Amino acid sequence: MRLTLLAVGRLRRGPEKELIDDYLSRFAKAGRGLGLPAVDLVEVEGRPSEADALSRAIPDGSALAILDERGTQMTSPDFADLLARHRDQARDLCLVIGGADGLDPAIRARADHAISFGRMVWPHMLARVMLAEQLYRAASILAGSPYHRA
Repeated sequence: MRLTLLAVGRLRRGPEKELIDDYLSRFAKAGRGLGLPAVDLVEVEGRPSEADALSRAIPDGSALAILDERGTQMTSPDFADLLARHRDQARDLCLVIGGADGLDPAIRARADHAISFGRMVWPHMLARVMLAEQLYRAASILAGSPYHRA
């Protein structure tokens, strides 16, 4: 299984990058014993065609999970189960965060899963932080760690 976090825009230095790096590092350590690979973070430029850049960067054969305000609101244990199912099926998973204008309808149509962090719209850089944290939380749930208190 490969796990890709595909996002529009380049994240430079700053608190968001530090949080993402920290949570993805925690995920890599926690996931190692669970058969979950480290996350491959892929950033694409949004210009001139964001949809084309994202389409080219989605790994062949990967299941596609998009972050979209119209998606399903999952609990953290539900998200952990989603990761575990893909791991158990040995199926690659690509998690996609669009840019400021959202995702192109063609990308949404390709998605196997649409996940929402709620009905509010979040800046795409904060969505990255939130997704990185949820990846770590999912690994913690699967490992039976006390990090997640339900």
